[in-house]
Amino acid sequence: MKARIFHNPRCSKSREALALLEAAPGVEIEIVDYLKTPPSAAELERLYARAGMSPRDGLRKGEDGAKALAGADDAAVLAAMAANPILIERPLVETEKGVALGRPPERIGAIL
Repeated sequence: MKARIFHNPRCSKSREALALLEAAPGVEIEIVDYLKTPPSAAELERLYARAGMSPRDGLRKGEDGAKALAGADDAAVLAAMAANPILIERPLVETEKGVALGRPPERIGAIL
């Protein structure tokens, strides 16, 4: 099975999710450092749709830039995340079984 993780190596939850992926037998992992290689707004929209989440559910609400998006629509939230990827909640993991936000990291077990 292939798994793609949108990862921030400085984030403890992201490191925990990566460790769970590495411990899972037969999982081929693609690590995307999303701060260096941010996904497009269209890619984020696709990922959140597969996860059954709204873009606002994937927004790091504690970031300063998130406060400015309080009344924004989904398109504006996605555009802001693509332009400023620190606004993307992490870790986000995709497999053939679906997409999960690893908060807590154990949630990715549902798609392994």
